[in-house]
Amino acid sequence: MNRIETDRLILRRPLAGDLSAYEAYCASDRTRYTGGPYSRKDAFEKLAAMIGHWEIRGFGRLILTERRTARPIGHVGALHLDKDAPVEMSWTLWNDADEGLGLAHEAARAYLAAAAAEGLFRTLLARIDVANHRSRSLAVRLGAVLDPDATPPEWSPDALSYRFDLGA
Repeated sequence: MNRIETDRLILRRPLAGDLSAYEAYCASDRTRYTGGPYSRKDAFEKLAAMIGHWEIRGFGRLILTERRTARPIGHVGALHLDKDAPVEMSWTLWNDADEGLGLAHEAARAYLAAAAAEGLFRTLLARIDVANHRSRSLAVRLGAVLDPDATPPEWSPDALSYRFDLGA
């Protein structure tokens, strides 16, 4: 699952050329639910980790790009930073101007469908800050159910866990 195409988006593996757009996102208030804003150095390390995750785990997050312009606008997909923890699902748009257009829904729905079709995961957990109502609503629209028994991650002790059952 290196590439997924939807009506408006191309989802592809992260590239070094995404760094400038990713740095702008990391420096913005949009990262408030994931521990940011972050410095340029932190942004570099986070993008390098996103790229390296594919090499180490064989799967990872994909960069959302506009089909028409190839502009990188966000990322979506599975990550597994700690082998003793569940595989997580994440999504984010990097710019306020792209929010409210259904792009995150389109991308996450396509990623989940591809992951289910390829049998990659039985379940995925989306860890979402309790105050991030838009993301919580998206998780439910995508078919996730709140898992009150899941232990919140260290990096976000107030996060709620939404479970996706992919049936693999």
